[in-house]
Amino acid sequence: EKGEGKLKKIGITLIVLVFIVSISAYSKAINRGESGYSTLVVQEHKAPAEQGENIVHIVTRLILQLVLVLAAAKVGGEICERYLKQPGVLGELIAGMIIGPYVLGSRIPIPGLGTLFTAPQPGVSIPVSNELYALGQIAVIILLFMAGLETDFKQFFKYAGPATVIAIGGVVVPFVLGVLATVIFVPEVTHFAQPEALFIGATMVATSVGITARILSDIKKLDTPEGVTILAGAVVDDVLGILVLAIVVGISRGEGGVSGKEIAFITFKAVGVWIAIMGLGLLFSKQIEKLINWFKSDGASLALGLAFCFLASGIAELCGLAAIIGSYAMGLALSDRKISNKLVKSLEPVFYFLVPVFFVVMGMLVDFGSMSQDILFGVVLSILAVISKVFGCGLPSLGVGFNRRGAIRIGIGMLPRGEVALIVAGVGLANGVIPTDMFGVAVMMTMVTTLLAPIFLVPLFEKGGSGLKNKNKKEIKA
Repeated sequence: EKGEGKLKKIGITLIVLVFIVSISAYSKAINRGESGYSTLVVQEHKAPAEQGENIVHIVTRLILQLVLVLAAAKVGGEICERYLKQPGVLGELIAGMIIGPYVLGSRIPIPGLGTLFTAPQPGVSIPVSNELYALGQIAVIILLFMAGLETDFKQFFKYAGPATVIAIGGVVVPFVLGVLATVIFVPEVTHFAQPEALFIGATMVATSVGITARILSDIKKLDTPEGVTILAGAVVDDVLGILVLAIVVGISRGEGGVSGKEIAFITFKAVGVWIAIMGLGLLFSKQIEKLINWFKSDGASLALGLAFCFLASGIAELCGLAAIIGSYAMGLALSDRKISNKLVKSLEPVFYFLVPVFFVVMGMLVDFGSMSQDILFGVVLSILAVISKVFGCGLPSLGVGFNRRGAIRIGIGMLPRGEVALIVAGVGLANGVIPTDMFGVAVMMTMVTTLLAPIFLVPLFEKGGSGLKNKNKKEIKA
């Protein structure tokens, strides 16, 4: 026991050192003007109608927006689940497209406040208010925290290696096909290193772990080998996405690209922060459990659980990773403790209230007008987006222990691009690298892959059967 205690102290010391060095390196990078995922993708904007508004009007508009968002989410989800036999998330996404500012939202009047949603402005990639978008982001943070809590801890680390191999395939193949398609179908793009082609390739790389996690959670497949591999692969995918985006932005600025030293720094920062959050969560999971259980007041476990979730998310975001990576890491760190079941049960009402908001907001980002400017390129890119993930992730799956059934499940599970692709495309649009018609193509590709994922993934799991090559191994049911 003494030996284990010493090892634990050494482990804590090493992880804290990695964390401190990562934070320090990131702070220096900010001072030098460098950045990671977060500082590149966050494009702060303020809708003109909100400028000069007092706080009461802003809150009133948000409340009324939530009335429509929640009602539309439940109506859309009910129609899909009851009548179309499709996952509710599909209905929520479609509901967002209909009530969003590009279709009906900017035409719904509010006495004394103008319209419910402000009409989209040129050059703004996120056409909803900062308040509503922030609420959606909090929702997806909670979604990934719960996904982490419901993930089998041993399963995750068992499939972390295969997931890394799969994620690499899911980054390389889509990026190459995206760049190639842009050079072929866009006359203005004449070579593969042109920024426009590189940005389209970068949008193809993304995987929306939030959407896949919701689908897997709804059908109780988070703890299957395929489910765990998809989530682990999406985490690795996010880290690789940081590298791709950083390199593409460096090239687009005309600075001759990004040096090997800068790439190494970004890699160290991303991996170091992930290891630090995950490691500290694991080492102190017992203490966290004791602390939460010590409180006996009503709702204490919910409040404290979310506090730790948001702490990990905030640290990840400050260090250049997506906030959802931090929340998933914290959930995973606590998943092996008895407190995980208590937290999941207490979080369920919050989940059912907030999470639909995220998917409706994602639907609101779809701009049908920009999609119509280059239909042929959009259709081709959408087809390649599906093929590249199915084969890019599916083929490596066959080499790491999965059979054809499991490989297809993993390929489809990594399919939805979601908000990540829209943000990446928004960076290109805001920096003047890609024009509005190419942004519309990225939107079309995002919409197609996001809608197809639940349609194909649910039946693949409902058919049953193990996805592993070794038939003697049974799937671990959630």
